[in-house]
Amino acid sequence: MADADDPAPHTIADAAASFVEEYDDGAATLETVLAVDDDHETWEFAELPLDSGTFGELVSRNIVVKDDGEYRVSSREGVRAGLTGEELADESESTSVSRDLSDVVTVDWRSVGALAGALVFLFVMRLVNYGSVFRDEYVVSPGNDPYYYRYWMDELLAESDGVTDWGVVTSMPDGAAGLRPLTHASNWFVAELLGGDQWAADMVAAWLPVVATLALGVVIYWLAVVVTDDVRVGVASVVLLALMPVHAVYSGVGFLEHRLYQYFWLGVTLLGLAWLAMDLRRRRTVAPTTREAVLGHCRSPWAWLAAVTFGVALALSAHAWGGSILMYIPAAGYVGMKAALDAREDVSPVLANGPLIGGLVVSALLSAFLHLRWGWHESFIAVVPAVVVVGALGVVVIGEGWRRVDHGVPVSVFVGLQVLLTGVALAAFRSNWTEEWGRLRERADDVFFREHHGATETASLFATENSIILEPLAQLGATFYLAIIVLGWAIWVVSRRYEPAWLLLSVYTLFWIALAGFQVRFAAQLAIPMAVLGGLALVYLLAWVDLARLPRPFREGDVDDRGGSPSTRRTAADGGDPEPSIIVSRDWRKLATLAWIALLVCGMSLFFVPSLSAQTAYGDAEVAATVAIEEHALETDREYPDNFVLSPWGDNRMHNFFVNGEASSYSYAANNFDEFRTASDPDDWYDQFEDRVGYVVMPGTSEMPAEMAQTQLHENYGAGGNETDGLAHYQAIYLDEEASAFAVVPGATITGSGEAGEELSLETEVSVSDETFTYERTVTVDEDGSFAVTVPYPGEYIIGDSELEVSMDDVENGEQVVLE
Repeated sequence: MADADDPAPHTIADAAASFVEEYDDGAATLETVLAVDDDHETWEFAELPLDSGTFGELVSRNIVVKDDGEYRVSSREGVRAGLTGEELADESESTSVSRDLSDVVTVDWRSVGALAGALVFLFVMRLVNYGSVFRDEYVVSPGNDPYYYRYWMDELLAESDGVTDWGVVTSMPDGAAGLRPLTHASNWFVAELLGGDQWAADMVAAWLPVVATLALGVVIYWLAVVVTDDVRVGVASVVLLALMPVHAVYSGVGFLEHRLYQYFWLGVTLLGLAWLAMDLRRRRTVAPTTREAVLGHCRSPWAWLAAVTFGVALALSAHAWGGSILMYIPAAGYVGMKAALDAREDVSPVLANGPLIGGLVVSALLSAFLHLRWGWHESFIAVVPAVVVVGALGVVVIGEGWRRVDHGVPVSVFVGLQVLLTGVALAAFRSNWTEEWGRLRERADDVFFREHHGATETASLFATENSIILEPLAQLGATFYLAIIVLGWAIWVVSRRYEPAWLLLSVYTLFWIALAGFQVRFAAQLAIPMAVLGGLALVYLLAWVDLARLPRPFREGDVDDRGGSPSTRRTAADGGDPEPSIIVSRDWRKLATLAWIALLVCGMSLFFVPSLSAQTAYGDAEVAATVAIEEHALETDREYPDNFVLSPWGDNRMHNFFVNGEASSYSYAANNFDEFRTASDPDDWYDQFEDRVGYVVMPGTSEMPAEMAQTQLHENYGAGGNETDGLAHYQAIYLDEEASAFAVVPGATITGSGEAGEELSLETEVSVSDETFTYERTVTVDEDGSFAVTVPYPGEYIIGDSELEVSMDDVENGEQVVLE
């Protein structure tokens, strides 16, 4: 006889499912126990054909309980559900969908352990560039753009009087406030929390991207569990995020950019929207009527907390980078499509989307406040979110009318009407806010059509040179194709029943796929929803080969008359009762098979993550060249702009950040370096530099014609020889096959006399970076019997039979040295 203290049926269902998964004959054992239990109200151990160890497992899991000295099955319903995978309703939830705080805060230690392991793996995969970032006392960020953010962090720290000096972020310089104010303000704030000194700035540059990525990992886990009600999918999603090469590049150690904030707040936005979607869906399942479900959703404080959360996240993500308005497009698209979905399923679009629109209002108000009061971002950031709110209100009102008037009109007509209204809204925006529209056009040109100087991140995710299908593998791994399959399934499910959460992921995934098809850099944003889709696909793949239970979304039964599913179990993330979360099989053969499948799915990413990350890291020679320039500038008392470094644009910010601290722009290098390196007479450029350039870094490259500056400097060190003359204004200070550095100097001018027309040779031995070479010049005596020749090196020169000493001051100050 059942007892009031017996475990709940759904708990026994979880325990039974766990037992079946861990034991090869688990299902047969439970069938045997059920058969005996059906014949007897209570029974003895001897009546079962089981060994004591197996029976002890059944007792320890509360599948079998003791009753007056004998045994019985605690819940036959629960055991049967565990065998068949049938969903059981939570009785308490059937009577009420309201939750107390104590219901929400629950801990599944298996899930916590699995999530911790996944986060450790994510952490490790973001440290692949660790050795190239931490170099003695230097923190060398990979890539070029991180130094722009480090520059502004240093600028704000220099102006700040401490962490409470909010005037620094409320009145930032235009260069910081105009495009990415949240990024610069957040970097400054964290650095101030750590002490506000150089060490703090270096720690922020190195570790903040990793910390933000770990936080994103938690958000993605939560998002996956909210949507799928399966912690295994959450863990798999974090693991797949760790293995997405393009995301690993942009979020690795040292890669301080706006992206870390953009990715995190995008994840939080999705989480808030998903929570709202799943809350409404679950309420429709258990409430007597759809109207009661919708009203309960609108009255839930948790729904409004989720709305405020996603509204704040959306506003902050918009203020984190220059392409901010892109964050509102998928949100607006989702509202429109959800209103159509609500109307199709006879759910009031006005009521069902009340919290959602409330979140958009929060986003619009916060965006406007940050612009109008603090001067953050462009003026359109205060207008566009408000337009989205008005558009969302219009869509849900029209949807309400469509639902009430005629159910015979296809939902496609409603969607088409939304497209038409969007066009009208854009036309109205262009007419009424011409200045904002113009700035939007400029920002769009800057984001999509600016001169990229050959940057690989502006290529398409589906580049034809990589046979279209190979580039997604290199950027996102096999996860891309796994996620695409689930995306197709999600779109199909949305077309058949009420699944707003899958609609959300579909809209955001399709949007970022479209942008990544235009420029591959957007594939990192695409990685966030794709991690969830890929995680579900991976767990399903393991279930398909009998290595795991089928994920919950694929176990849903036929929909009921309101479009809900029979499942009324709450998700673990929302305080629900998770089914057995993470189960480790005791069969080593299953574990081996699991490892092989994981390697098959993830193996390519284990190769591409290090290889793509290494492409952004600086080599030893590039760093050593920078150090040599810094030391030379200190020795010669050069200050900006006399210590500006001209180099390939992709390295320019790094060199200048460490040498002179000026890393706000690489435009001069982008516009001039290639022309300089292919010039035939580098000395002609000395006058063009006009105190703008103090150093030149030449990269190691494939062989170029001998007359070009690249060869004259990098290969010949500007020293002459082999029937060529040495250069007058380039003093080698670092030499290596991978990179060489030269100080641009006025040079010392050696003057003297001789017979008219006589050719004089002068030379000196130079030692740089353990390389010794002879610097040679040839000069012809003028008709008046005098000569003058400029040399870039100090030292002892041999001129014919004479010797002459040239000092460093002579070279640096352009002095004249007379040969007696």
